[in-house]
Amino acid sequence: MPSAVIIPTYNESDNIPQLVQDILKLPIGAHVIVVDDNSPDGTGKLVDAMATRDARVHAVHRPAKMGLGTAHIAGMRRAFALNFEPIVTMDADFSHHPRYIPDLLGGLEKSDVMIGSRYVAGGGTRFFSWKRIVLSAGANSFARVMLGLRAKDCTAGFRAYRRAVLESIDLDHIFSNGYSFLIEMLFLCQTRGWRIGETPIIYEDRRAGKSKISRAEIVKATYTVLRLFLRRGRGFARRQFE
Repeated sequence: MPSAVIIPTYNESDNIPQLVQDILKLPIGAHVIVVDDNSPDGTGKLVDAMATRDARVHAVHRPAKMGLGTAHIAGMRRAFALNFEPIVTMDADFSHHPRYIPDLLGGLEKSDVMIGSRYVAGGGTRFFSWKRIVLSAGANSFARVMLGLRAKDCTAGFRAYRRAVLESIDLDHIFSNGYSFLIEMLFLCQTRGWRIGETPIIYEDRRAGKSKISRAEIVKATYTVLRLFLRRGRGFARRQFE
């Protein structure tokens, strides 16, 4: 079965044509599923035009900006319907470069989930302010310590999943949305015993457009970690009495 690359978009008209083209050029036979949240800049129309020219491009249109988490889920459901496997998720702004996709897919030979990681040997960031680097590293460390996550980059959205992993999770009952969805997904994958691997990437600042990370996203991510921490604690307490 062909692999699918899911790309959520909102106002990414400056990036999406080149990104899709670069993915389709890779020697992996991938299809691209773009989930667009009714972008005012016409991103959805650009994807529709690409889809008419190439059957490997698929557009999912949503009526409004509904969040990163539900966009990922919508893309995953389209991938299920089209019988694609494995499934890759990535950002639309070239912070996740397509050249790393073959490494993610190759890692699934030994792992069930692969993460494009900034925090393993060979990984890193480029063109970010020191404040952004400190914020990202701090959020990642907070999630790892509180939730016992073994992956070094647990807030990364550049991932490859075996289809069975996603089908083992009740996607309709994931509470988190936005970027905190990524933390909850990793938590659920690990607690179900799936093998999680990482491959190094250089994470670059976006080429064009504005960042989607806001103070509200940071607050939601903190809440998600605390909520899952309490859930983890309750699970540990139950096991002590079994």
